Amino acid sequence: MSSTAKPAETAKPAKTVLISGASIAGPALALWLHRYGFTVTVVERAPELRTGGYKVDIRGTAIEVCRRMGVLDEIRVNSTDMRGGSYVDDSGRTIGELPADIFGGRVEEDDEIMRGELARILHDHTRDDVEYLFDDSIAELAEYTEDGGGVTVTFESGTVRRFDLVVGADGLHSNTRRLAFGPEERFKRHLGAYVSIFTAPNHLGLDRWETYHALPGKLVCVYSSAGEIDAKNLFVFSSPEELPYHHRDIAGQKRLLADTFDGDGWEIPRLLGHAADADDFYFDSISLVEMDRWSRGRVVLLGDAAHCSSPASGQGTGLALTGAYVLAGELARSGGDHTVAFERYEARMRPGVEQNQKMAEGFVKEMTVDSKWKIALRMFMVRTLPKTPWKNLIAKKIRDDIQAAANAVPLADYTAPLTDFAAPTRAHGTPRPTVAA
Repeated sequence: MSSTAKPAETAKPAKTVLISGASIAGPALALWLHRYGFTVTVVERAPELRTGGYKVDIRGTAIEVCRRMGVLDEIRVNSTDMRGGSYVDDSGRTIGELPADIFGGRVEEDDEIMRGELARILHDHTRDDVEYLFDDSIAELAEYTEDGGGVTVTFESGTVRRFDLVVGADGLHSNTRRLAFGPEERFKRHLGAYVSIFTAPNHLGLDRWETYHALPGKLVCVYSSAGEIDAKNLFVFSSPEELPYHHRDIAGQKRLLADTFDGDGWEIPRLLGHAADADDFYFDSISLVEMDRWSRGRVVLLGDAAHCSSPASGQGTGLALTGAYVLAGELARSGGDHTVAFERYEARMRPGVEQNQKMAEGFVKEMTVDSKWKIALRMFMVRTLPKTPWKNLIAKKIRDDIQAAANAVPLADYTAPLTDFAAPTRAHGTPRPTVAA
């Protein structure tokens, strides 16, 4: 990304924003920015909205963010409503079971929803007010400041447009990060495991239930949530070294998964057969993104693009929603001065992000137990925990740790400042935020 120097005091307030990525962080940011009076465009490489994926947790601070967004009721209507889970052996015999209320049920208002459903809700709340460009991506960024600032964006379609700000909300393999900050290898840290998720027929007849099968260094889970006819299949396996594959080579990823689990028992051969035909197949490393700064000039990163905490933390969606709220709020509070807003956004988010990333590192090891005797010990604990007199103490410790991470980013109340922005329309009957800062 090239730039031409110009005194900062001549910079004009940002009004137009391009967001790369239409999953969770991007549409959430678009919703807030529109309410604050910005003109927003979202570009997405996929030809249409991605509605696949796994179940995601919305806890703590993210619950309040969703309430302020006006989407919390829809999230609850589309809750997974999971009842519990069980571990099975090679023959399918249940060897341990944990009902959903073993740890006291949901904490306060915490909820869980399928990632695709959440993406749909956020898109529904923004599609009438935000420009969406599907089947396109950013090919080049060129930042200029000679006339007060802006970024010239060349799209892969050949279109060239100018925006005041560009936000990379495009995930672990962020194209925006690569263009603005450099190669992915500088910022991604492999945590020693891989994960794959895909949809397949619910041949186990699961009803809001998870079934786990553990092997040394591997874990397989099949689950079906409320309202779902099919099941989701999750495969996790350890690999200290990074494997050679491209994140867009789906056929190669399917072969890699099949080779890794070749010869394993239970329902695994049947599930791998479904993987070969799955059109929503996902495969990736469990990794962290660690960066000294999340912004460069008029380009800023959001969500996994800035600070992926891996699927292991269970907090990626919450951090994406909270980060969108904070970034938009700071841009509004600063009157569109990105130099101030980006600094405040990062200062508010970074301590909570680091706390969640530290938690993710521990969870990865728990997901891929490395020996049969450790698996046997875990199964013993699963069987006996509901009957032990100290189960409430254990449950409280787990609950407290999760809630501490979920509430690690304190929320501010933002008021859109008086600017020359055009007043936004009120999408879906939700009023513009007016609470005091």
